[in-house]
Amino acid sequence: MMVKQHYTVSFVTPAFLGDADQNGAWRTPPFKALLRQWWRVVAAKGNVQELRKAEGELFGNAADNDFCKSKIRLRLENWNRGKLNQLPAVSELICHEEVDLSNLPPDVRQHYYCAEHNAYHKVAASLYLGFGPVGTRGIRKAITPESDKKTGNQENRLLLAVPDKQNECFEVIIQLIHWFGTIGGRSRNGWGSLLLKVLKGGKLKGLEALNQSDSLLKGLAEPLEECLNLHWPQAFGKDDHGLLIWRSKQPHATWRQAMVELAKTKIAFRTALHFDPGRHHRIDQRHVLAYPVTHHNFSSWGNQSRLANQLRFKVTRTTEDYIGVAYHLPCGIPDELLNVLSKADRKWIVGQQLGVWQKVHGILDKQMQRI
Repeated sequence: MMVKQHYTVSFVTPAFLGDADQNGAWRTPPFKALLRQWWRVVAAKGNVQELRKAEGELFGNAADNDFCKSKIRLRLENWNRGKLNQLPAVSELICHEEVDLSNLPPDVRQHYYCAEHNAYHKVAASLYLGFGPVGTRGIRKAITPESDKKTGNQENRLLLAVPDKQNECFEVIIQLIHWFGTIGGRSRNGWGSLLLKVLKGGKLKGLEALNQSDSLLKGLAEPLEECLNLHWPQAFGKDDHGLLIWRSKQPHATWRQAMVELAKTKIAFRTALHFDPGRHHRIDQRHVLAYPVTHHNFSSWGNQSRLANQLRFKVTRTTEDYIGVAYHLPCGIPDELLNVLSKADRKWIVGQQLGVWQKVHGILDKQMQRI
């Protein structure tokens, strides 16, 4: 027996859901991937082999010796293309002391002058958080956020059908997506922040219910030290101050202002981890956050290795305001990246992880506030 539920999906920030031509368009695969992502958090019990087997049986498996169809059914009301192809001009330039634009022509570089540091190192928040989909000459076509009504096509209807015995699990997953879900290009930086609304019965808890005492969140959290021994993100981290989830100290009038805050926050914790000249061309503390790092590749990982950022952003909306959210799903550096390091570098970076993340969390405690 299948349990069906209908939702309205709307975006709070532009969503870069690429179609075959890399243009924004409503598509079901990113939504299925989002369900899988949070299913792994909710269902993270037992060993990895058992989890993979259960995931394949539920979401489908393409392996020749274990092929099975997905038991999850998804349908969007439309697959329309995104119509947003230009971000409105806003005052969103922020200081980034590692950016140097002094070589630009005088009439251009004047716009990037930072009086505080007497240097040309301002950067657009949208470009910093969305480089790739967002470029210096505009943006890739995107799904329009709710606040840009003039372009239309702000929302869609999503039908989700799951096996009856999985219904309770998916109710939790949907709540987590409503609180933390983002999809599409640069979604870990807050692009593609979405909200859900139940159309037929039931109700999702809003931002006011997102707090340290929430039983759902407490049941999905593990100590930071334990999470750093895991091979993939499967729980919210927690420390002596509580869950590693933050929100804006003050509400914002627009999603753009919320994104500016998140960009400033990311610059603050990344630049706090200065590269050590003594470790030139070697692994350093900032490599714990994500890889590659602009201007700081190193030979052991080269330019093809990837380490996804564990600290993720979302912009959510209340009745009147926009709020930035940050949360940490911690795990250790994957073995495939550790195994190519020298014994000394491997021991050094493993020993650095806890201290690096504690420093990042301290900066987040200053820039934002715990839920």
